[in-house]
Amino acid sequence: MAEIKLKITGMTCNHCVAHTKKSLEAVPGVESAEVTLEPGAAVVRGEADPKALVAAVKEAGYQAEVVSAIA
Repeated sequence: MAEIKLKITGMTCNHCVAHTKKSLEAVPGVESAEVTLEPGAAVVRGEADPKALVAAVKEAGYQAEVVSAIA
């Protein structure tokens, strides 16, 4: 199972965290997603396309970039 780490900017509260987590978990191939407000990060486990994860975060209203992807 792959682990993808994302840097996320624009989240300001726990509602933002929950919204981002829900958006990531909706991406096909995601088995789990952990999102933290500080420092603005997410760890996603599964076989999801990193580009799809970034797109899901952007669609939720925040900015994201892949920090690392370990297969």
